[in-house]
Amino acid sequence: MELLSPAGNVEKLYYAYAYGADAAYIGLKRFSLRVKADNFYDDEYKRVNELKNQFPKKKLHCALNISFHNADIKSLESNIDYFKKYPIDAFIVQDIGIVPLLQKNFPNAALHLSTQASCVNSEAVKIYKSMGFSRIVLGREASLKEIREIKDAVPDMELEAFCHGAMCIAYSGRCLMSAYLTGRSAQAGACSHTCRWDFDILKDPKALAESGTLALREHKRPDEYFPVYEGENFTAVLSSKDIKMIEHLKDMKDAGLDSIKIEGRMKSVYYVAIVTRAYRKALDALEGKISEEEAKPFIDDLENVSHRESGTGFYYSRSEADKTVSGATDSRYILAAEVLDELSENEEEKIFESAKTFLSKKKAELEAMHPKAREIRQKDQMLHPEKYPEVVKKRHGWTMHKILPLNMIKNEDLIEFISPDIVCSRPANGTQEEREWILVNPENGTERTWFCDGHDCLIYTKEKLVKGTLIRLEDPEYNKRFWKIGFKNEKKNRNNLHIVSIIFYIFEKRNLHLEGLQTRLHRRNRH
Repeated sequence: MELLSPAGNVEKLYYAYAYGADAAYIGLKRFSLRVKADNFYDDEYKRVNELKNQFPKKKLHCALNISFHNADIKSLESNIDYFKKYPIDAFIVQDIGIVPLLQKNFPNAALHLSTQASCVNSEAVKIYKSMGFSRIVLGREASLKEIREIKDAVPDMELEAFCHGAMCIAYSGRCLMSAYLTGRSAQAGACSHTCRWDFDILKDPKALAESGTLALREHKRPDEYFPVYEGENFTAVLSSKDIKMIEHLKDMKDAGLDSIKIEGRMKSVYYVAIVTRAYRKALDALEGKISEEEAKPFIDDLENVSHRESGTGFYYSRSEADKTVSGATDSRYILAAEVLDELSENEEEKIFESAKTFLSKKKAELEAMHPKAREIRQKDQMLHPEKYPEVVKKRHGWTMHKILPLNMIKNEDLIEFISPDIVCSRPANGTQEEREWILVNPENGTERTWFCDGHDCLIYTKEKLVKGTLIRLEDPEYNKRFWKIGFKNEKKNRNNLHIVSIIFYIFEKRNLHLEGLQTRLHRRNRH
C-alpha cells in the first residue's frame, strides 16, 4: 500500500518525504479546502521541483477539492500555466466540472476523486472510471466490508482511504455548522471546526426520547441554543473521534486499499514527521521489511504528538463513528529546532579560526587594561561565567550542523533528537566531560548558553545527525495542563486530587521522570 502524507507547505513536504511517505498531497492558493494551510503559491514550484529531484521515487498529488463556482473555473483557467510549473502526478478533485479542463491541459496527470464526493458504492465508482478517474478517495463512511465489495466489483480502480486524523461527522466533511454559526464555510476551505467547541448538553429528561429535545449551548455563546436531531442514518452534530488505524493496516490491505492517507495539511512539521514515520514503520513491518518489535517504538511515539481521542471510524461499525468528542490532548514535547545541513570541513575550520581570533582579541583587551580594572574583570568572570562564553574547541568524532531555531533551548536542557530511523536519542549534557552537544555562535565560535527563534546557531555534537532531524524537549507547562485536564471533572473526589498533587510535588522537586505515572493516571481518568 502507498503511504500518502499531508504537506501544507514546502517544509512539510520535505518532512513527509524524508520520514517515509510514498506520496504527499498539497494544495494551491484559492483551490484547496484547507485555506488556513500555508498552501503553495508564487515561485514555490522551484523548491517543489528540487524536492522531487531529491526524492525521485516520491509522488506529488494536488488537491483541487473545492466546489467550483463560475468565477472559480475562470480563475483556474487563468492559472493553468502556473499549475504546469509543478511536477504534479495526480489531481484530487470533487467537482466533475473541471475534469475536461484538467484532462486537456494535464494529459499525463492522474485524476483522483476527492473524499468530498462521498463515493461509497461500486456503481458510482464505475461511473467515475468512465469519466477518466484512476483512483477513488472513498468517503469516510465506507466500511472495510464495503471497500472489499467495491474492489471486487471494480478491481482495476485504485482505492484510497484515510487511516489517521480528523473525521468530520457529516458526510465526508460536507458540514454546514461552521458556515451557519460563524459565517466561515467548510465548503470554501474556511472551516472553524465548530464541532470541536466546548458545548453543554441541555435536556428535558421527560422528553428525552423525542428527536430535537436535546440542545447544545456553547460556552462562549450562553444565550444561543442548538437543537440536536437524530434519525435512523444520522447522529448528533458534535465531532466524531479521530481515525487511528495503525493497528489495523492488515485489514485495510486485505480490504483492497491501494493507498492509505494521513489527514492534516494544517498540522505542524512535528506532527507530519512523527505520524508519517509511525505509519511507515508499521507498513514496513506488515510487508516483512522490519520486525514488529522494531516498529513498535515508532508506533508508540504517536502518543507524543497532539491528538484527540481516536477510534476506527466507520471501518468496523457505525456505532464507533457515532461517538462524539471535543477538545484535544496536548503533546508533552515542544519542537525546539530543525537540523539543517552539516558543515563541511572548511566551514568547520572557519568556525574554529573565528574562535581563536575571538580569544586572542579578548586576551589582548584584558592585557591592555589597567591592573585594577583587570582585577575587577577577572573577579567578575569568576562570579558570572555566563557573561563570558568559552570558545568552542575541536573534538574528535564530533560534527557541526546548522539548525533552525523554533523555540528556546538552554544548554542545560534535556533534549531529544528525532530522525526517520531513530525514535529518539537523548544526549547527555552535564559536566564538561559528560556533554555530548554544544550550542555554537557562528559569528565568533563561542559557546551559546541558549538560543531561540531569530538567533543564528549551530549545534556541535557527537551524535550522528542527518538533515531533517528534529530537536524536541519536554514542555515545562505540560505537567500543569495534565493535572488540570485530568481532574477537572473530579470535583467529588477532592481527596484524591489532593493526594496526587502531593505526589506530583514530590516527583517535581526530586526531578523524577513522570511519564509512566502520568500515562497511567491519564488513562485511568479517561476510562
